[in-house]
Amino acid sequence: MGGRKCLIGNSSRPYRAMMRMPMTSRVVIVDYSVMYYKGVAKTDLPAVRNGKFVQLRHDDTDYLVLSPKEYSSYHADILERFCRERSIDGAYQEGKKRFDIHDAGWVIQGGGKFEIDETKRHIRFYDNSMAYGRFNEKGLAKKVRQTDMLKDYKVTIE
Repeated sequence: MGGRKCLIGNSSRPYRAMMRMPMTSRVVIVDYSVMYYKGVAKTDLPAVRNGKFVQLRHDDTDYLVLSPKEYSSYHADILERFCRERSIDGAYQEGKKRFDIHDAGWVIQGGGKFEIDETKRHIRFYDNSMAYGRFNEKGLAKKVRQTDMLKDYKVTIE
């Protein structure tokens, strides 16, 4: 992002940043911003944007899945898109306000909102998900700063 746009090019696929953590744990950030702005809205990626995110865990991997507010009305929409792309079985519940994964190996840790400012190199995580509860903030700032996507960013958790 910012100076890293060459990593994602003109692709409509989401940018993924991975990192290695001690004890064989890793974090994968999936950001649907490029998919939405370039592929759906047909506009440039704004330097300042906000939206919702869902936090998941599978085996030794943590996933932080970000989506612009214009692309996902509910946290369930983010989770459904993520699962559909990976052929992970799941279904909507409660009138499309909740999407449940049918594989017990996947744990939905929670969700919230984010605001990212590429110019100031700052990302803020806050609020919670009505469907999945608040995200797990323990160690989150350190983890996201160790990814390629956000390594030079100031991380604020509210």
